Amino acid sequence: MFEADQYLDRVKRIHFIGIGGSGMCPLAEILHAKGYELSGSDNNETDTLKRIRALGIPVMMGQRAENIEGAEMIVYTAAIMPDNPELIAAKNSGIPTFERSKLLGAVSRKFGKCIGISGTHGKTTTTSMLTQVLIEAGADPSAVIGGKLPMTGTNGITGKSDLFVCEACEFSNTFLELSPSCSVILNVDADHLEFFKTMENLEHSFSLFADMAQTVIYNGDDANTRKVMESVSGKECVTFGLDKANDWYAEDIVMNNGAFPEFDVYYKGEKQGRAVLSVPGSHNVYNALAAVASAVYAGLDAATAIQLLPTFHGAGRRFEKLGEYHGVTIVDDYAHHPAELKVTLDAAKKMHYKKVIAVFQPFTYSRTAMLLDDFAEVLQIPDKVIMTEIMGSREKNTYNIYTKDLAAKIPGSEWYNTFEQVAKRAEELAEEGDMIITLGCGDVYKIAHIIMDDWK
Repeated sequence: MFEADQYLDRVKRIHFIGIGGSGMCPLAEILHAKGYELSGSDNNETDTLKRIRALGIPVMMGQRAENIEGAEMIVYTAAIMPDNPELIAAKNSGIPTFERSKLLGAVSRKFGKCIGISGTHGKTTTTSMLTQVLIEAGADPSAVIGGKLPMTGTNGITGKSDLFVCEACEFSNTFLELSPSCSVILNVDADHLEFFKTMENLEHSFSLFADMAQTVIYNGDDANTRKVMESVSGKECVTFGLDKANDWYAEDIVMNNGAFPEFDVYYKGEKQGRAVLSVPGSHNVYNALAAVASAVYAGLDAATAIQLLPTFHGAGRRFEKLGEYHGVTIVDDYAHHPAELKVTLDAAKKMHYKKVIAVFQPFTYSRTAMLLDDFAEVLQIPDKVIMTEIMGSREKNTYNIYTKDLAAKIPGSEWYNTFEQVAKRAEELAEEGDMIITLGCGDVYKIAHIIMDDWK
């Protein structure tokens, strides 16, 4: 039996180091609902921490050894450095200590049917879309999502059924800690190469993830995903995409208001219904097909799943419209990889705004350095781009890379040291009929809120 599973079965009091992280808070929400006594710590105030505190979970700001007192089990996020005082104290005290992925794996094994949704892009949107469809259909799932699901206001959902939906992230091979009955692969692209080093290593990990399940639902249009599946055998394989050779495919695609897909859904040549999406971008056709195929695996009929798709208006920080001020629409998005920025900015440009002003926060030195030219290319899509300095997160700047190096490759771009400077410049440039979109997986969303506070 897995070690984390054994402790989870016998402890009551768990402390989370970095409880506000997108992968940590949904586990905290689920375990809180199951009756565990929790505490947590973090370094930055976020909306996530407000939700955690609203549940009655105490959260300490700053990390100190005394924060772990009384805990019977410690969980920490992968972003925590080895010299973290709480982590050191936990290991010195002999309290069982587990990285977050170990706990997620233990939670996944508490359910009879676990759907793990993986892929370089689209995990949060597809996990959220599927979860909402299942909830609306009365399937009563539990779920761990990398963003807030607006219909529940949480990242973690605790249902009464034996069905568990979870976002399966490849970073540090986190998804290999899960025990999925169904592995979903949306796409495979070059990312996290500071960890994987080569595409071959990345593809091998996805192959292992697929091999863990009895059923694999994967993107048959994506060359890298097809390559991943070449070494996988003995599974029920279900494909989706635009090509008619897939089991699930889309036809007669139209884009409502320039950006919102509507299309016919087919399964093995038989039309199942017409899907209407309330999330923009052609990439969401793939996400919706994956969600429908996964919903059918979970026990829904296709027509019901398709009928419920329009009720999903996006996950938190995924093309999330925050408001409109002085005729300027403020949107926030989690996109932090060139491929994600491209589909997001393409969708924004098709939505009939006068100008699209992109505010981008590069995330990690390694990704910025390795994909510098790709970032420079896609950040020329908006009418104007303003950038912050790179958010290093768990990394030190051994790459000697700075935002000025990226800005030098983007004509007309600007960058500033502080969020206040970036917000002020965006406010100066924006006119009625424009969109300001904040982009990145760090805390760039705070700039959107500075702008909104200034304009209230």
